[in-house]
Amino acid sequence: MKELIITANDADQRLDKFLLKSMEKLPKSLLYKSIRNKKIKVNRKRCEAAQRLQIGDVVQLFLPPDVLEETKNYDFLNAQPLDDKQIVYEDTHIIVLNKASGVLCHSESKADEDTLIQRLWRYLYEKKVYDPQAEQSFRPALANRIDRNTQGIVLAAKDAASLRALNEIIRRHRLRKFYHCIIEGRMKPEDTLVLYHQKQKEINKATLSAEAVEGAKMTRTSYRELQSNGRYSLLEVELHSGRSHQIRAAFAYYQHPLLGDVKYGAKKHRYPYQALCSYQIAFLSLHDDPLFAPLAYLSDQTITLPRCEIDDLYDRLSS
Repeated sequence: MKELIITANDADQRLDKFLLKSMEKLPKSLLYKSIRNKKIKVNRKRCEAAQRLQIGDVVQLFLPPDVLEETKNYDFLNAQPLDDKQIVYEDTHIIVLNKASGVLCHSESKADEDTLIQRLWRYLYEKKVYDPQAEQSFRPALANRIDRNTQGIVLAAKDAASLRALNEIIRRHRLRKFYHCIIEGRMKPEDTLVLYHQKQKEINKATLSAEAVEGAKMTRTSYRELQSNGRYSLLEVELHSGRSHQIRAAFAYYQHPLLGDVKYGAKKHRYPYQALCSYQIAFLSLHDDPLFAPLAYLSDQTITLPRCEIDDLYDRLSS
């Protein structure tokens, strides 16, 4: 028998979700069978899979020893350490990272040992902020992600309450997101592009159309020109929706793909990535909803990268 005491980072989640995270060797089928057969209890009482756990609850597990055996993974120590240039902002609850182009946010296969999240775990572990041995179901997590070949801002939470708040802030559009990009050619100096988005999962590519079609979701992308030399233009872009490859596909739709974005029709270029950088986030007011409360102190704050690498690239292209 094993007992798990619910901490602040475990609380306010369903029992089944908690156990699937904290007990890596517990199959789903055995989990639900054990709840039905009272082999899993909460506070020594019969429980339900959907029951929400509270701080101080005690989960009793009457399960086979091989299932109860703990294995904590420290493979993240193989990742590269974060340096000062990759940390844009940090406080007790959140950290804002500057992801380099070419770095994955999360692993895509078991061979990926140097992703942004693994670098974050290593950084927090070495600062003694995070220890897998002390946690049951929570790991510091990214609240948003950007493409492998895009540079820029990625938000992460250090505790469960902050992660829930960040996810809700993003879901309810209380966070403005701004990008810099370089496009081929020149468009109108300023515009808002309204298009309909579909994702082709088999080729990991977005298809956009001007008219609504079945299964498509509306996207809004605003931009303004910062500089142009005629051949290339440096733009500031604001996302009003967050569809996959939205910026890349939107400018490609108008025959002005991002420099280097061969996937969306750009000419081959010596720059090895698409010229796109998530350079600024701006929190709106967060004082009007208790769900935002853990991060309400971020109300009306703006966080900006000191410099995008594509700004330097544009300067070289124009010199």
